[in-house]
Amino acid sequence: MQFTVIIPVYNRPEEIDALLRSLVTQDPLPYEVIVVEDGSSVRCEQIVNSYLNRLNVKYFFIENSGQGFARNFGMEKSTGDFFVMFDSDCVIPKGYFNIIALAIESRGLDAFGGPDAASSEFSILQKAMNYSMTSFLTTGGIRGKLKNPGKYQARGYNMGLSKNAFTASGGFVDPNSGEDIELSIRLKKMGYRLELVEEAYVYHNRKSTFTSFFRQSFSFGRNRINISRYHSDAVKLVHLLPMLFLLFWSVTLLFNILLPTGSIVNIANFILVLWLIGVLISATVANQSLFVGFLAVITSFGQLSAYGLGLLYEWFVKKTKG
Repeated sequence: MQFTVIIPVYNRPEEIDALLRSLVTQDPLPYEVIVVEDGSSVRCEQIVNSYLNRLNVKYFFIENSGQGFARNFGMEKSTGDFFVMFDSDCVIPKGYFNIIALAIESRGLDAFGGPDAASSEFSILQKAMNYSMTSFLTTGGIRGKLKNPGKYQARGYNMGLSKNAFTASGGFVDPNSGEDIELSIRLKKMGYRLELVEEAYVYHNRKSTFTSFFRQSFSFGRNRINISRYHSDAVKLVHLLPMLFLLFWSVTLLFNILLPTGSIVNIANFILVLWLIGVLISATVANQSLFVGFLAVITSFGQLSAYGLGLLYEWFVKKTKG
């Protein structure tokens, strides 16, 4: 099987260096690596060229079009028969391609998605962000672990599809607003077999500040509503839970101001404090670090609230536009 790696990048040359360095350690090496510079003002061409003697890597520069369309461009330029996509802020563990090759062949997959994780070398803030995105107490743990792998919706930081599936589907139809999930839903509706390959994880070096992480979470909430433009069944109850969380703590705060002694307020306060303590303990144990636990309380609270706010905002915009 000839794996072509597709990497869109925008103004992040240092991330490309770390990602390509991790691809060099793979055994076997990917058949082909295509880096698509999506209109960057700070280019990574020199870094890519430094790997020419170690990888079959090709560099392309295009006008800024969004990561979805940049991936389409890369797949169109590929000569491989199975495309694997990574975000530029990922690092790939050794053995990754052996894992997906086995899964594709043994399970008859036309496409797949894999989870993300935090490397032991990541900062405590990055580990806290990873907890917020993957924990049962925050996202329900469905991002990278499912009893039925066929229900998984692949994310662009770690997903793949066959050349046949790309040709038939046309790839991504949206440049940068949940385009990966939209394609996952569409491929399944077309009859292609897409499943989670739980063992094929990547190390995902997330946004480095609270502000950028929460801004990204807000965008994720907006993206979920945007996907419903293409698929009316894209928004399910589980996706509304962050919005309910936002409304719950907002109403609780309001009641604490207006009715500070009410029994309902006491119950709401107890539930909220219990959840915060649960996150603190869970993140501390998972990462063997109390510092990560404290930061995870902040990132988890902010991530859910920002996602919920993004849902509300985009839903309102959609209703307003009719």
